[in-house]
Amino acid sequence: MSDWVVYSIGFAAQLLFSSRLLIQWIQSEKVKKVVTPLIFWQLSLLASFLLFVYGWFRDDFAIMLGQVMTYFIYIRNLQMQGFWNKLNRFFRIFLFVFPLLIVWYTYNNNQFDIERVFRNQDIPLWLIILGSVAQIVFTLRFVYQWIYSEKRKESILPMGFWILSATGSVLIIIYAILRKDPVLFTGHIFGSIVYFRNISLIKKSSHE
Repeated sequence: MSDWVVYSIGFAAQLLFSSRLLIQWIQSEKVKKVVTPLIFWQLSLLASFLLFVYGWFRDDFAIMLGQVMTYFIYIRNLQMQGFWNKLNRFFRIFLFVFPLLIVWYTYNNNQFDIERVFRNQDIPLWLIILGSVAQIVFTLRFVYQWIYSEKRKESILPMGFWILSATGSVLIIIYAILRKDPVLFTGHIFGSIVYFRNISLIKKSSHE
């Protein structure tokens, strides 16, 4: 597949990720506290789907790892907000199994894809490790958010979520610069602004 098509998929994913943050940010600014609108999770799932595909075409293990780790948490939050079961059953099945099928195909395609991902001459092993660590830190925000929300039986974006978001985003920006990946760099530059702003909003609201 041509580079411009691959990059288009990646930028479309980052545009959706940025849109969810912009919407969440605007709604939070209106009420002067952090809110969690349904569309945040809807756009998250769609963007994650596209970014996973982008990472696969780019042979980028770090990107695929990050999306697989968060994809199903997005689905769980949609379930908690009562939206998931409103989708067509076959569409839900497709969304649920798609990343699993891609992972299965990637690691069972006569071992070609393993060589392609882990021995990609464009991404040295130390950079794969850096990118993977960055994605894990970034992904832990949703693990934390998931546990936090499950305890309270509602979808919430707590302070810890935004702190992990900011930390992971800075690490991914470093990875993007070293990887020379404009998709990751563009998306996380904007995202980091929103993450730090939400931290500020939560601090202000807690002191009121």
